[in-house]
Amino acid sequence: MGSRHGIGVIGLGVISERYLATLGDVSRVRIAAVADLIPSRAEAVARRVDGCRALAVSELLEDPAVETVLNLTIPDAHADVALAALRHGKNVYGEKPLASTVAEARAVLAAAGDAAVGGAPDTVLGTGVQTARAAVDSGMIGRPLSAVATWISPGHEAWHPQPDFYYRAGGGPLFDMGPYYLSSLVHLLGPIVAVQGASSRPRPTRRIASGPRAGEEIAVEVDTHVTGVLEHLGGALSTVVFSFDGSATVAAPIEVHGETGTLQVPDPNQFDGTVHLRRPGESAWAALEPSAGYAGAERGIGLLDLIDGGGRASGALALHVLDAMESLLRSASTGRRVPLLTTAEPGPLVPLTEQERWRDS
Repeated sequence: MGSRHGIGVIGLGVISERYLATLGDVSRVRIAAVADLIPSRAEAVARRVDGCRALAVSELLEDPAVETVLNLTIPDAHADVALAALRHGKNVYGEKPLASTVAEARAVLAAAGDAAVGGAPDTVLGTGVQTARAAVDSGMIGRPLSAVATWISPGHEAWHPQPDFYYRAGGGPLFDMGPYYLSSLVHLLGPIVAVQGASSRPRPTRRIASGPRAGEEIAVEVDTHVTGVLEHLGGALSTVVFSFDGSATVAAPIEVHGETGTLQVPDPNQFDGTVHLRRPGESAWAALEPSAGYAGAERGIGLLDLIDGGGRASGALALHVLDAMESLLRSASTGRRVPLLTTAEPGPLVPLTEQERWRDS
């Protein structure tokens, strides 16, 4: 590896700007090349990022200056791009989900060889979820018994100008938002051993509300309301709801209930946020000071952690979460409890003292 680790970005949609902003502030890495199906996107990024070149995907994969591929393509393409990168000996870090199916994700990990594979979300490495995890690990709420995770919205067609992929295989509220919540629940309560689920698809089409395609109807090919129960290895049960079929909710994103207290966990789609604690007999929630996690982190911290050998946003964890999501849908279609065939540990807690290391300023 050279003095600056070379990253090649494939896929330059909306989320790419957040990754580029993070990685552009870290001196030990550089954006060596970018590629997109729309060449003008790649050319625009290359013009404003020092030392970056706009390449075709095949050229980027063959480029010796690229050591790690950041895969920001649509979910349907995640596995194909990851496998191609691994065939060229590159490390791979991808947006969630790791692949559209567990079978594809297994193939990705099987092809890794000596290369590292990681995947979003890395929001779980921020001070929000990590502080909550430190509280659980320290026994602050006693033995954890259960958790509730809720995410409800009207659907991404309300704001996204190209929302089609949210309503195709690999999309829907479960595959889009579920990884944030399920990854957090694994960090907080440990691996998932089995699930039971139910789901629905109330509307066959959706209408785009913004952008050049405003007013256009798109087909809905996935279930848009998914609920279920997760059984964790330690015995705790999590109840989850993910929906594109509601206006809003006042429920806390995640609550963890233990024998001697309850934690309110901030939005797992964000890195920071305040964790609140309430014990039996108390009338108010107490805010906890951050005690773990990368402070002020942004998209890309998981990639940096992977490059540094931390592997907390690992491919194994991404596969396990994908297994849980696929199993929830299988349970919903069969009406049966579905045991998971994978497991994964979330990696070590992020010490608060590491908060500046990722910036290496």
